[in-house]
Amino acid sequence: MRSARTPAVVLIFALCLPFSAAIPQDKNVADFEQRLTRINGQIKDLRARLEAEARKETSVLSSLARINLNKSLVEKELAAQNVELERGRSELAAIQKDTRKIRAGIDRERAAIERTLVTLYKYGRVDFFQFLLQARDMESYASESKHLTILARSQDEAVARFLASLETLRAAESALESKQRDLAAMARAANLKRQELDTEARKSATLVREIRKNRETYKQTLAELTESAEELQKLMNKIIAQEWVLPAAFIPLYERKGKLPWPLEGRVITPFGFEKHPDFETVVMNKGVEITPARDKSLILAVHSGKVVFADYFQGYGNLLIVDHGMTYYTLYGHCSEFMAAVGDMVRAGQPLALVGDTGSLKGECLYFELRYKTKALDPLQWLKRR
Repeated sequence: MRSARTPAVVLIFALCLPFSAAIPQDKNVADFEQRLTRINGQIKDLRARLEAEARKETSVLSSLARINLNKSLVEKELAAQNVELERGRSELAAIQKDTRKIRAGIDRERAAIERTLVTLYKYGRVDFFQFLLQARDMESYASESKHLTILARSQDEAVARFLASLETLRAAESALESKQRDLAAMARAANLKRQELDTEARKSATLVREIRKNRETYKQTLAELTESAEELQKLMNKIIAQEWVLPAAFIPLYERKGKLPWPLEGRVITPFGFEKHPDFETVVMNKGVEITPARDKSLILAVHSGKVVFADYFQGYGNLLIVDHGMTYYTLYGHCSEFMAAVGDMVRAGQPLALVGDTGSLKGECLYFELRYKTKALDPLQWLKRR
């Protein structure tokens, strides 16, 4: 009877194994929430800036600022939608994985129930008095009788578990279909947002072309840029008045003249000093240089250790970040698309400060880089490493 007893015992254990249909927790939930919180904060800030810009008197630079700010707003809204889309795909993958587990469990439970029914059918046809006479001893009878009783009792439990698993599968498949519909809607919304972004980019490009080609518009823009430069000078005077003392371990910036790393890998498109317009014969004084990024290069890096003393939108310069290097030396980084450092941060040479952008730029995506000693603008190319 030992050979008949063994399969029954194995079957009981198989039926009693727990089956879990719980959907696994997404390990990236906190990461998604953190990213969305940061992006939504940026969206709120951009909307506030747009409202403030709308209250200003209309000018060429203010019109450009509104277009650039709206473009940045759309970019952030698209970024938020992409995070939602990424989270949706992660949830979809979890549901798909769980559905596969449920189906595999159902297959195991169905097979176990079938084996139980076969066993019960086999023994249910036996006369138990005859079975008692055929048993080798009382111990064998007691053991087999106990197994058959447990099998009969566990059958109802197994069927109940099987039906519950089927219901769980239906719920998972329903959730799967719902999530797929959600993802399709998200993808459509993201596509519309990309189209909106393209529209804002075309508006910016059209206005920049107008500034470059129309003499009167260009002259008006120069006048407004001159006003912006004067406002920047007032800001620098305030910053100089609040100069901080260099820690003893810091290397003064003047000792690094000609050795500073480049803030952005790319090509200089606007030189320092006087520049003459090729068509209008006007001459402007550039207090910094503009660098267009090399392919796949977007990080703006600190050229020397220091402290971030300004990081905000400034008309004519776009998103502007200023680093105080001590002893009244400063570097300015304009046209940024996004800041990666905040006011009060201590930064080291080579540390990312921002991402390159086109805010406030008349030449597309580029970095406006300026180096100052007190109120005097210095030629950055004399301070950066030769290339």
